[in-house]
Amino acid sequence: MNMVFSNNLKKFRQQKNLTQEQVAEFLNVSPHTVSRWECNTTLPDVTMLPKIAKLYCVTIDDFFRDTSAAYENYAQRLASHYEATREPEDFMAANLEFRKLIKNGQSSTEDLRLYGIIHQYMMQYCIRRATELFDQALEAGKDIDEDIFWRTKHQKMLLNAQIGKGRENIDSALETINTGSENPEDWICLIAAYRYNGEEEKAYEWFLKAIRKFPDTAALYIYGGDACKRLGRYEEALSYWDKALEINPTFHDAKYSKIFYYEEMGDYETAYRIRREIIDELKQDGYDVEAAADEKLAQACFEKIG
Repeated sequence: MNMVFSNNLKKFRQQKNLTQEQVAEFLNVSPHTVSRWECNTTLPDVTMLPKIAKLYCVTIDDFFRDTSAAYENYAQRLASHYEATREPEDFMAANLEFRKLIKNGQSSTEDLRLYGIIHQYMMQYCIRRATELFDQALEAGKDIDEDIFWRTKHQKMLLNAQIGKGRENIDSALETINTGSENPEDWICLIAAYRYNGEEEKAYEWFLKAIRKFPDTAALYIYGGDACKRLGRYEEALSYWDKALEINPTFHDAKYSKIFYYEEMGDYETAYRIRREIIDELKQDGYDVEAAADEKLAQACFEKIG
């Protein structure tokens, strides 16, 4: 028999201020059975261990540790376990229990504090992991898939801006331009770097320089239009988005920029019409999942038409 196990059964029950009778009723066994477990005369069936662990707000492993203690609730115990392992699957387990507490109106301020902490830890993990994966994709090089390369580069720049490294994006992009790059994508990266850092005037300045060098690059006009919108130059923004569509009529990004503008201006009828255009194009190209997602947004927009 395992004395540590039986001693912990008794200790956890007492820490939770439960009687043997209450435990027996919850587990649908007799009080005598609970007593025999705690006296190390018999052991509970292994299939019952998860239920006992949850009752005492511990993990199954805690039954076999000399220094284990019961927690206020099971979510707190799982949070403690995740703090020690920092494994994503342990975060998911704790997250599920905290969500149950909150949904049932049973969460304390300590629960909310701990729930915030594990999200903070998970955020750090996600940032680190996202950066690693972006770097792996970029290291593979644009020779494999140039479109994916540049999309990945922009996504990493956006992540950097979100975590306070916006200036790093700008310095890197400026260095590339100053070495004489003739690739319009590098210029787009610089404009995007300023935009992600909230420097719309600088983004606009570099956009004007870029379109003099690359007047037929549709993506440039989207970024220029977006910068103009942020600067309140709405007519100019619309003209640049239209120019992007003139160069590439299938460029959905320009249409989405126009949709967002019209929705912000309260012109839901025009926004709805453009969304319907995109939906039809997506369906024609076989992108049914994307079309279904836009259908929901289109319906929400339609409902706002006066």
